[in-house]
Amino acid sequence: MKKKLNELALQMVASVQTKVANERGSQTLEWIGIAAVIVIVVGVVSQAFSGGGFGDTLVTKFEGFINKIGGGA
Repeated sequence: MKKKLNELALQMVASVQTKVANERGSQTLEWIGIAAVIVIVVGVVSQAFSGGGFGDTLVTKFEGFINKIGGGA
């Protein structure tokens, strides 16, 4: 009985090790995730600066911040 349990445990460990060692697609998924985040950020920024009030407010705040740094009016 003990020998059978040891064999079963070794088979389970070997099975888990092969699944962990097979990480071919994980890097691709990471790059797709990074690309998705970049696309979302670009979309949000483009919406912020397109016409409406939020873009104008953001530009005004940035100009005020730059003027304070540079000592302008």
